[in-house]
Amino acid sequence: MAKFEIIVGSVLGASEYVADALQETLLSQTHSVAVHLTPELNNLDQSATWLICTSTHGAGDLPDNIQAFAEQLKTLNLSKVTFLVIGLGDSSYDTYCYGSIQMENILLNAGAKLLCPALHIDVLNHPIPEDVAVEWLQSWLNTHEQSA
Repeated sequence: MAKFEIIVGSVLGASEYVADALQETLLSQTHSVAVHLTPELNNLDQSATWLICTSTHGAGDLPDNIQAFAEQLKTLNLSKVTFLVIGLGDSSYDTYCYGSIQMENILLNAGAKLLCPALHIDVLNHPIPEDVAVEWLQSWLNTHEQSA
C-alpha cells in the first residue's frame, strides 16, 4: 500500500472530476490517498507520491486555487518528493497544458523526482478526461508494482 497526495488545480471543475476518479482508483487498490483542492504544503506528506492534476487558465496560467502553492514550492528543497503529473488542456490554444508544465518544472527545479512522463489530456479529443487519466494511472500502477 502506497500513499498518494492528489494536488488539484482547477477553474471549471474538470480537474476535480479527474482527481475524484483517481482517488477512487487508488482506494479500490487499498492505497492511502488525500485530495487537496486548496493545497497547502503543511498538509502534504513529503514521503507520499504527489499526483499533480491541473488545468491551465487564461494565457497559460495556473488556476487561482494552486497559484500560492506553486509560488511556495519555488523556495523549497523537495528532494524527498516523488511526483506524477496530469494536465488537462485544449490543444486549440498555444498554451496547451502549460499549467501542468509549469508545475512539473517548479517541482523539478525544487529537486523533486518525476516518476514518469506527464500525461497531457486534450479535452477536444477526450471529452471525459477521467477515463484517460484512470487508464494512465492504472497502467503506471501495474508497471510500478511489477518493478517493485
